[in-house]
Amino acid sequence: MSKHKIPVSPMVRVSGPPNSHIIIGYPGVPATMPRIMGKVEIRPQEGISAPVPITSVSIGLYRREYIHPGASSIVGTKLGSQPKREHIDLIGEEMRLFRCTPNKPHEDLFYMDLPFVIFLLPDPSTPSKIPPASLQLHTKTCETSYELVVSVQQSPTIPKTRYPFPLEILRYDRLSTYGMYEIPEETERSSDHLVTLITHLPRWCFGPSDPVTVRIKIVPNPDWMRKAKKVTVTKLTISIDEAITYNPEGDEPYFKSRPMVQKKEAIGQKLGEEGFMKEICLPFPERERRDGEGHLPREGVQGQFPMLRVGGFTTEAKLYKVEYFVSVKATFSGCKDIYVQQRIIVCPFDAATCRNEMAAISQAAIDARGVDPTNPMLPSRVIVPADHPKGLEYLGVTWVGKTRKPLID
Repeated sequence: MSKHKIPVSPMVRVSGPPNSHIIIGYPGVPATMPRIMGKVEIRPQEGISAPVPITSVSIGLYRREYIHPGASSIVGTKLGSQPKREHIDLIGEEMRLFRCTPNKPHEDLFYMDLPFVIFLLPDPSTPSKIPPASLQLHTKTCETSYELVVSVQQSPTIPKTRYPFPLEILRYDRLSTYGMYEIPEETERSSDHLVTLITHLPRWCFGPSDPVTVRIKIVPNPDWMRKAKKVTVTKLTISIDEAITYNPEGDEPYFKSRPMVQKKEAIGQKLGEEGFMKEICLPFPERERRDGEGHLPREGVQGQFPMLRVGGFTTEAKLYKVEYFVSVKATFSGCKDIYVQQRIIVCPFDAATCRNEMAAISQAAIDARGVDPTNPMLPSRVIVPADHPKGLEYLGVTWVGKTRKPLID
């Protein structure tokens, strides 16, 4: 039998500000000072009004990246040679919220409300690195998730108990309505000396169901016009491809690409002096989150992964990187086929949602001007010790004679 008396276990909860989300600001947009703001609530376990011994309380934000063991069967056997399948990282530093006085092993407490704030800003050592967004790919081969972890120590002789709270984090630095994505991009490729394939994207950031427009131009080489005029454009194939690089920072990165949607058009047209032009539009694939019976998946309900209408989006983590491309293949008779690939950005939100967020992001940047990450203003802590004359009232209990009864205001 243990000589140590087992202390009363605390009930630990993390809550956000009243009438507000626990994440304030817009992660990925530093001007809005994105931050996790709330409080850690510690009470006796439900049905118990005995004081809880507390030595220290701290909180930290942890990121977990995971490559599923079954991913090898999906992406190929080469993934099996990669030793790294899980990575857990502390974002910033753990924040100590409470520590008992040095001459005491613990404090006996009835009630604790400990405010905290964790900023989601770029690391000063690597300013370009912003924590990646929460994501579980549609194939479930890899995922990124976040947890707020509250560490509670009840005695110097007892190890800390960790209480995890899942948290969804989205990023807003890749909205399709940002002006930089409205600048047209053009790529040209020639497989031989006869013709050149030019692909033109008027915009290059898309969300679910957004139209992806590709303008295709095939021009003959004027120096070889006689031979070029004999070339026939037989077929055009356009696809939107998802490319995943596993272990991108390692010695043996492994690349896997797959077409998400594809469109083929038979042309059968000879190439004249003016060349050939065609505009093709594909809707970006939208993911149906509900199953055949209309039920939502459990992972979305648990608050670990956001409920998105896309199966993935452009992101870069430590164990994997997800990219997207528009691929165009022109098939010819009389010359070599030409293949062109242009990188695009995929956003978790459609164009209408992005437009609606723009005004809110601008207002959040104005509101954040007075926020100092080195000295944030927090509400006062509320700590009720066991010898407080009205300590039980904080728990909704009071004495009636010699009996404890629920307190009715």
